[in-house]
Amino acid sequence: MTDEIAAKLASVRNLLEEHPERAVTEDSPAVATLGANLRCEVRGPQDAVITTAMPRGLGGDGSAPTPGWYLRCAIASCAATSIALRAAELGVVLDSLEVRVNSTSDSRGLLGSADVRPGLLEAHMIVTVSAPGARPDQVDQLVMNADLGSPVGESLRNSVSLSTTVIHLTGQEGPTD
Repeated sequence: MTDEIAAKLASVRNLLEEHPERAVTEDSPAVATLGANLRCEVRGPQDAVITTAMPRGLGGDGSAPTPGWYLRCAIASCAATSIALRAAELGVVLDSLEVRVNSTSDSRGLLGSADVRPGLLEAHMIVTVSAPGARPDQVDQLVMNADLGSPVGESLRNSVSLSTTVIHLTGQEGPTD
């Protein structure tokens, strides 16, 4: 499997070097619809559906993971994938790989406290890996380089721009001058 992944990565890399205009694409949107009890149904590509909910203490019903948990999922799974891709490119066979993401947040930010930011205060990733054919320092370097190349982790570290557009469905039209 490692050789197959490495060959596909080399093929894509060559294609994008020859046609850099094909490298920038618009990602599939995630579309969240609010339901009862602060539950959201989020739809995405290939008929993907996830549900989020808020804990009872914040007015939800606690029936699904919070959006913050899915953020940690995105960080962990993107890092694991990036590590596996980098390992394949280097010919390092991974017997096992687990990425755990812990975070700390302050709920006062979500509640509008002016002096507390609503996002994560910090996050920490723990990577447990078995790569018997590689030296520990090689694995450390592979993981660190792959982590820096993880799109989700990089987006968080460098605060990707997020803009908002509001579309009103009130039946009223906006200014017409």
